Amino acid sequence: MRKTIYIFSDGELKRKDNTICFETQEGKKYLPVEDINEIFLFGEIDLNKKFLEFASQKEILIHYFNYYGYYMGTFYPREHYNSGYMILCQANHYLDHSKRMLLANRFVTGAVANIKRVLRYYQNRGKSIQNSMQAIEELEQTLDSCKDTTELMALEGNIRNHYYKAFDEILDDPEFVFEERSRRPPRNHLNCLISFGNSLLYTCILSEIYHTHLDPRIGYLHATNFRRFSLNLDVAEIFKPIIVDRLIFTMVGKRMITKTDFEKDMEGVVLKEKAMKKFVEELDKRLKSTIKHRSTGRNVSYRRLLRLELYKLEKHFMDESVYEPFVAQW
Repeated sequence: MRKTIYIFSDGELKRKDNTICFETQEGKKYLPVEDINEIFLFGEIDLNKKFLEFASQKEILIHYFNYYGYYMGTFYPREHYNSGYMILCQANHYLDHSKRMLLANRFVTGAVANIKRVLRYYQNRGKSIQNSMQAIEELEQTLDSCKDTTELMALEGNIRNHYYKAFDEILDDPEFVFEERSRRPPRNHLNCLISFGNSLLYTCILSEIYHTHLDPRIGYLHATNFRRFSLNLDVAEIFKPIIVDRLIFTMVGKRMITKTDFEKDMEGVVLKEKAMKKFVEELDKRLKSTIKHRSTGRNVSYRRLLRLELYKLEKHFMDESVYEPFVAQW
């Protein structure tokens, strides 16, 4: 499998023969393009049209984050796998209200199932989170009564609010309290980690979509509009609890990240560069770690699970099988 490259230093990316050259004040580093799937840019990076043409030719996505770790956008090369037929299939499932609601409901159902898996995991380890679990299960019973995606997203938001309230009990750390969900800027340390982790997952899924026949602009739970990709946001709902949230619990619980890893800025809280690197490194390890896939019986990485989820969606759009979201078994 091709690698993900994360760049935090300032410098310049260039094409050098059939490799990528990253030049900084300290020197040059050469990266073989055949090994690269995507590049995450966190530093101040200069690049030119010639380099972007080369990246497009080699099917390399480039994700941009600003100084504060906020996702800014993606260089999404010309699609090599898109098919007109698949786009029509996706559009059909978007324009037909019942078909769209079925998919939107499945994304939320998968998210809730994995949220409950996470809560049960910690409940079995002595955490008193039964109130959150009960509230979530009561709300879950009303999922099928939602008439449109607006209602569905509002209900999912309520479920996540109860879920996030359990974070304080799970972490039991006064430096990391939830309070309420806040974004751009996050108001506290925990919200900062959630936002950063979610942004990384969104971009990872976008990279996986690029290597399928799917169009990332057509979402079902998150409305398709003129401004952004949305299918990756839909799929991320399923995986955020078991990838991002579990990682946060591990890193905070093991004191791999503490309040000294943050600084106040822009009326909120941001991660320092060293902590960003640490979080990215641990997320990369998590995505490479494997679990036994119940359908195939083989060990697959979490990164591979993202791709398999997209393949299931392709089959759903072509009416070959009905999409069922991935639910963790631990």
